[in-house]
Amino acid sequence: MTLPLYAVYGASGHGRETMPLARGWCSSHGLPPDRLVFIDDAPPAALVNGHRVLTWEAFLQQDATSRHAAIAIAGSRVRERLALRCEAHAVALWSLQAANAVLMDDVQLGAGALISPFAALTCNLRIGRCFHANLYSHVSHDCVIGDYVTFAPGVRCNGNVVIGDHAYIGAGAVIRQGRPGAPLVIGAGAVVGMGAVVTRDVPPGAVVAGNPARPLPRKESAC
Repeated sequence: MTLPLYAVYGASGHGRETMPLARGWCSSHGLPPDRLVFIDDAPPAALVNGHRVLTWEAFLQQDATSRHAAIAIAGSRVRERLALRCEAHAVALWSLQAANAVLMDDVQLGAGALISPFAALTCNLRIGRCFHANLYSHVSHDCVIGDYVTFAPGVRCNGNVVIGDHAYIGAGAVIRQGRPGAPLVIGAGAVVGMGAVVTRDVPPGAVVAGNPARPLPRKESAC
């Protein structure tokens, strides 16, 4: 009997961290282990952590009633490209959530979210496509987060914060709380460095670090 086929897209570090979440989901839904695979455009091996590794083309050739993929790729621009590839080939974006992650009240998550163990999303949140909330990361009340945003492990995002598409928040960073009607804003494509303490708005595309977080000086190009 033909069954759905599920995949974690990416067999490197984050993909291998995501696979146990995928395995647990498939087991709870009665799917046999062979219906869960890795996809990797440059397979490191035929088998990784007990699961087959298929190229994209091989994944599409498998017999399946439907196909689903959780995109476990750190780079947000690559994540977007792969999400569009999936949609173009009728591969559904697959969201995964650890059993011990906490989602409280009125949390709206876009397709393809990956919520790691011990992450906490509190209440009245609007979060876009393919959000990555790594281990022990936290999003407090009344935040709006765009598409393809990454929270590295241990991020603390307080309430009333707006984060633009493709922003990257580094491990252990803390984002100060905004105010109703006057949120703290981190612009699209911004990068917040590891351990940074963000106390004011971050412009789109800026790279900030330190406590308090300040823009890093731009490197001058050679003459």
